[in-house]
Amino acid sequence: MSYIIASLPPLKCFVRREFLYNHAKGHGELEPAIWVSIKALRGQVFRIESLLPNYGALYDKLPLHAYVWRKDHGNLAIDALQLWDCMGYRFTVCEKIGLRNLGVKFLSKDKQWHHGKYLFTVDFCADGMDADTGFTEQAEEHKSFNFIRLDNGQFATQPNNRCLWYDQSLIPAEVKFPDFQAAKDFYTVDGSRKWSAGDDWFYDIVERGGV
Repeated sequence: MSYIIASLPPLKCFVRREFLYNHAKGHGELEPAIWVSIKALRGQVFRIESLLPNYGALYDKLPLHAYVWRKDHGNLAIDALQLWDCMGYRFTVCEKIGLRNLGVKFLSKDKQWHHGKYLFTVDFCADGMDADTGFTEQAEEHKSFNFIRLDNGQFATQPNNRCLWYDQSLIPAEVKFPDFQAAKDFYTVDGSRKWSAGDDWFYDIVERGGV
């Protein structure tokens, strides 16, 4: 688990040069870049650090809409590309192998479907070192952030409940509409007074009576 910052796969792309000059110049120009790390600060969008090979420089703290992977790119706003702000400071970056290179589409705030390919996922958690002052461990509020390389040349990160996936061998061409409800229940098998473990190394489980 990472705190505030974590390494990313070295993804080659472009940074929109106006972001390198606080939008004072560079509009319409692109600078080659390679993703290096990602930063998560609660209540803000993800910030990505990249290597700029032409300068030998690292540039930090740019939002997702600063980056594109092809020159003829779209221009979706940041709140369309990232639906929710970061949920905390402790997080994990992982590639879900079962989703590697899968096609995916997500429903954006503009009520349109946007298509792309899965990259990796960022997930948040409170690990006991800090008080959980957010919603990282509340089932109905917790979100995963799936990063997507969009067909329009941009990048997005979306929660599971905004995404639909494509796998030619597993998912049929015609799929049902997922009209599920968000999971709300909290499950645990520890902390119950119904069972008691004995003192033996390979302990026997004894059922308590009346409790």
